[in-house]
Amino acid sequence: MSILRDILHTIQEKGGKARPTHILYGANLSHDRLKKYLEYLEAEELIKKVEVKDQALYEITEKGLEFLSTCNKMNKFFNAFGVSV
Repeated sequence: MSILRDILHTIQEKGGKARPTHILYGANLSHDRLKKYLEYLEAEELIKKVEVKDQALYEITEKGLEFLSTCNKMNKFFNAFGVSV
């Protein structure tokens, strides 16, 4: 769950669109793991792949923003009780 949140957060911080390299570093993942997570997030429609000037970018969707917001709320809730997630 935290990896998904890190990926979505990285994309959001980059203005809603990010290159795979930025996501890779932001979520601290290997290339192989990143690829699997991006495929999963695309299948769940939390992100979508877009081409901008012949460059692949990943864009967070409205559903992805809602997911990220809910994750952040859950994280705050757990932290309030001293539980780290």
